Amino acid sequence: MSANLLIAVVDDDDSAREAAVSLVRAMGFAASGFRSAAEFLDSGEMARTVCLITDVRMPGMGGLDLHRHLVASGTPIPTILVTAFPDETTRARALKAGVGSYLAKPFEPDELLGCIRSAFAQGTGRPS
Repeated sequence: MSANLLIAVVDDDDSAREAAVSLVRAMGFAASGFRSAAEFLDSGEMARTVCLITDVRMPGMGGLDLHRHLVASGTPIPTILVTAFPDETTRARALKAGVGSYLAKPFEPDELLGCIRSAFAQGTGRPS
């Protein structure tokens, strides 16, 4: 994978975001963390983002709404939703909206790696 390609982690929980960024980097990917959907959208990093890992519940725009916003704006990014409050209704809505994976926190590194690989396989045309 090119070092120029990025996995973005969007989570308002500082410790969860920093842990996820560190984990993704330890897996050999470039990663950056963002405190909110707005911070990510304003970052200028969308063009090189190949996978989005985002929390379901955040102030302002939540992770599922961020995914929907990207799809509606014509810039879909394979998305992994993470949540400390998993429920089947949200999971079903997320998968119906095209989210690739839905993970309950805390998750194991192998679970996240599997979701990242699945996100790459979603057909972005970008290298895996």
